This record gives sequence, structure tokens and C-alpha cells, in this order.
Amino acid sequence: MDKLISLFVFSALSQIVVSHVHTETSFRANIELVSEHSRIFSGERARLRCSIPDVHRSNWTYLWFRGSEELSQTGEELNLWNTKVQESGKYYCQGTRNTKVGKIRTQQSVPVELKVDGGWAILQVPRHPQLVGSTLEVTCRVRRNPRLEEIILYKDGVEVMRQNGHKPDFYLTNLSLEDLGVYSCRASWDVRRQTLSVISAGTHVQILEVLSQPILEIIPNYDTQLKRMKLTCHVQYNAPAPAPPIDFYFYKNNRRLGPATSDNYNLVKQTPGLYSCKARVPQLDLSKSSEPKNFGLRATGNFPPAASLPRFPKLSSHQPIQFTPVKSTPSQGPPLKTSQPVPTTLLTTDQVFNSATTQDQANPFEEPGDMSGDSADSL
Repeated sequence: MDKLISLFVFSALSQIVVSHVHTETSFRANIELVSEHSRIFSGERARLRCSIPDVHRSNWTYLWFRGSEELSQTGEELNLWNTKVQESGKYYCQGTRNTKVGKIRTQQSVPVELKVDGGWAILQVPRHPQLVGSTLEVTCRVRRNPRLEEIILYKDGVEVMRQNGHKPDFYLTNLSLEDLGVYSCRASWDVRRQTLSVISAGTHVQILEVLSQPILEIIPNYDTQLKRMKLTCHVQYNAPAPAPPIDFYFYKNNRRLGPATSDNYNLVKQTPGLYSCKARVPQLDLSKSSEPKNFGLRATGNFPPAASLPRFPKLSSHQPIQFTPVKSTPSQGPPLKTSQPVPTTLLTTDQVFNSATTQDQANPFEEPGDMSGDSADSL
């Protein structure tokens, strides 16, 4: 009798334990920052939304995390009212629901970073990387929106441009990789015959090429029966959606192996030679070729050694915003040389403006190509 009771208790405990095991599904939650910018002033509001790619439209409960900390909200949206600097961080979300087999969870979303600035100036830049040749718009915001007299844009501490404060937006046209860097802005305005100036924290601007230089990967003995190897042309293509089609070409000893293809690979006869590939976007008039890669040739020249291929990032799916360039108008204030670094005596955004509140003053901040040659190698 005692054995039967013990078995019954053990069986019941086993069911209790099993019912609390969390099973992770193949779904990954998606997180979206509903607010326009990821960098905001303290005291402002931020909104984040979580969604589950579930075609069955099941009823999900949402879990929210800031770093490793689980938050108390469980709704589809996370609303942060009157934000504080301490609420800066990387936010995740995750879906969970009860089923007949127990509670299941989705995979955590890719993080979204929110920065809450406790200072007085913010340089707002687009959340997504920008593309070479496009136009970048940045905005210098000042807390409580005083009437600005002048704003200056800096890149890596060096002045890029300046203009009067009536237009806090800067436009950088025809971007290149040289425009990569950390940007900040300085804003100045007058209060009771005093000139006040603030500098924002630095913000990194990322710029990508539409088409990166391809890298050719050679996989020998891919088809042992037909003695063929596989050529794969790895490239990062960052065109905004809808992206024009991309064509791939493969070469042996600078002679093309067959016609262009929309696939980034080709199966060819396994014979010695110098192989390369080219990626081309006809509609954008863009094309780039890989470095030639030696296969099976005696290393009598400066051929690159066959090395293991690094991992490649996934193709970007962002859609950069296009802006109309606006000509900047310099102010009539004291000139600064373009090589002059950011003044170190200015108040930063994390400092309190004691100078404006002294002496009992009120706070003023109330291809087409040749088809000849070696085409038989692609068979």
C-alpha cells in the first residue's frame, strides 16, 4: 500500500514538473520602435511594438526585457512615459502562450536600442545605415526648443558645416565611405544678453556600399561522378526594396564561363586555372569583380593562397529614406576654420547650465559581354 501511495505521489509530481517546462517554438518575435527616433530626451515618451509571425493568429502574451531584466508589461506594445536616463538600453520581446502540451515561447526578438539623453542637445540621425550616393538628413534638437541663432555640425570633432538656427536640419549629399564617422552638433542662442551654447553627444553614422566587392569560393569535388566543382560568388547587395535584379558571371583565366545567371553559383569542370566572378546590376549600372583565385596551378607567381572563407552577413533589407538636398546658409557670427575642432569650453549635454541661473536669474530653459571561350567548362 505504501508503495502504491509513493508511486502515485511521484507520478503527480512528474506531471506538475512537466507542465511547467517551457518549449521554444521556431517562431522569432519581431520588435519595432514605433517612436520616430531611437535617441530621445529624458521626459519624452517612447513606444515599442512586438509581433509574432504566426499564420494561425494564436493568442499570445508578450514578455518584455531590457537587457537581462524582465519588465512587468505583457501587452503587445511597451509604452515608456516620462522616460529616464536609466531606461536606456537594448530592448527585446518574446511571445508565450498556453497549449495542451504546456506553455510554449517564441525565440527572443533581435534587440532594439533606445537611448534616453539627459542633456540639452541631441543630434538625430536615421536609424538605418545609409547607402553610398544617397543624401543623409540629420537634425540638431535642443530641449524646450529655444530660438536658435546658429548651429554647427561636426564630424569626428571637426566642423563640417554651419548655418543659422532657423533650420536645424543638415543635408549631406552624394554620400561616400569617407563620410563614415561620429557626428555631433553645437547650438547657440541668446538669453538676457548672454549667448548660451550646448554640444550634443556623438552619434555614429554608418554608410554602406550598394554592392560590395565579391569574394569567390571554390568547392572542389562537388560532383564526383561528373568531376565538377562549385563556384560561389559571395556579395553583399544593399539596394533599397524593390531591389533591381543582380546578375552573376564566372570566369576562368579571364574568359567567361557561359551566360549570366541570377544564381550566385555555377558548376564547372574541375580543371586547373585562375577563377573569378563578377556581380552586376544592369539597372543601376553597377558591377564589381572578385580577385582571381588560383585552383590547381603550380604557385609560380603571386597567386593568393586558398584560404577558408569567412562568414558573410545577410543581405540588408533596409530601405533608406531619400531626401531633397537643401543648401545651407552660413551665419554672420565669428568664423570657424573647417579644421577647427569642437571647442572644449562649451557646455556638454550632460552638464547643468549654472551660468544662466546665477545672480537670481530665472532658468532660461523654461553586362552584356563577350560570350566566347571556355563555355564547355560549365557543362
